[in-house]
Amino acid sequence: MSVDADTVTEAAAPARRRIAPWVLVASAMFAVAWGGNEFTPLLVMYRLDHGYSPVVVDVFLFAYVLGIVPALLLGGPLSDRLGRRPLMLPAPFVAAAGSIVLAFGADSAGLLVAGRILSGIALGLGMAVGGSWVKELSQQPWDAGAGAGAGARRAAMSLTAGFALGAGVAGVLAQWAPWPSGLAYATHLVITLGAGLAVAAAPETRAATPMGERRPLLDDLKIPAAAHRRFRRVIAPVAPWVFGAASCAYAVMPALMTEHSGGKPVAFSALLCVVALGCGFGIQALGRRLDTPHSARALVVALIVLVAGMVAGAVAADRLTVPLAIAGAAVLGCGYGLALVSGLQEIQRIAGPDDLAGLTAVFYSLTYLGFAVPAVLAVVVQTVPGVGYPVLFLAGAAVAAASLILVFGNSRSDLPGGGEGEPVNPAATAR
Repeated sequence: MSVDADTVTEAAAPARRRIAPWVLVASAMFAVAWGGNEFTPLLVMYRLDHGYSPVVVDVFLFAYVLGIVPALLLGGPLSDRLGRRPLMLPAPFVAAAGSIVLAFGADSAGLLVAGRILSGIALGLGMAVGGSWVKELSQQPWDAGAGAGAGARRAAMSLTAGFALGAGVAGVLAQWAPWPSGLAYATHLVITLGAGLAVAAAPETRAATPMGERRPLLDDLKIPAAAHRRFRRVIAPVAPWVFGAASCAYAVMPALMTEHSGGKPVAFSALLCVVALGCGFGIQALGRRLDTPHSARALVVALIVLVAGMVAGAVAADRLTVPLAIAGAAVLGCGYGLALVSGLQEIQRIAGPDDLAGLTAVFYSLTYLGFAVPAVLAVVVQTVPGVGYPVLFLAGAAVAAASLILVFGNSRSDLPGGGEGEPVNPAATAR
């Protein structure tokens, strides 16, 4: 990691700080996550009140991946080249722009897609750049008391808290407050303003590479650690399940429960979001205890929970009762939370300081493939006679079980640093 003298001097004077530096960046991650997920509980509203079909609504959900993935894959490596601050500072304001477009675009599919893409760009920057920045601020010289893996946990919990609260507040406002299609987004504007001011005060952890020492940009965009065998065989099989599980809990399940939610479908959608993400937030402390540099134990447990979650989802989709829907969302949320934090902890062991942001970006890009799941399931249900959501959930459980077998079989293979949790040269373990 490269820092300049002014940064170290600033870090050496903690008495002048009242807020831990990592909190300043985490607040921006929280704000962009809020903006990314405030849309989710409103899917039911867009379908019922604005006439969009289930497939189109699920496409809206997936649309922000079109912003997330480029922002992840470009933002992470560019922040390794230019520093964290130049890439992270715009993120809250891009998120605010997305909310403005969404607030006035309820009856325009084009504006909804555009707003979602802007939200995705902000979230992609927050995840790749903000996550790396938080990790670096959770170690010497900025945080002498942070334990191993603290950066990954803080980043994951900041995102999950933003996802949960953004969805919960949006659902409540859309169900009971005036201007149901816009007030939630206006609320988010206030949050992004505060977060933008906070992140501007955070210390830089990675000095920009001098112009004369910079490699060609295409070389910086290459991420050798993505070829690490442990990434391909242990982390990549789990990554799509992160948001695959979450989207089943708070996008598929609310749609199925529209006629069984006591006449408050938007509020019930928000409830399922909060339950899933709240469970995902809470269980991340368990992920810390399960994590070990000697095996993929935490990821194995995450996949076991994900298999159970998909089975619970199948039962809930078949019975369509409120208690079973809530229980299914809770188990899927636990799988989401364990998979997210455990994957990040593995990433931070594999990556070196020069490709931490880049490898984090690749991991997050794979996780967001899971947001295609609701749209795929909706298309299958509409086009394949006799196949319903219970069968598809069981099929998902089978795929999760296959992922579990793969990860368990490679749990102790290609451990970085000989199992001591130290980064290794990616080229030495790539084939």
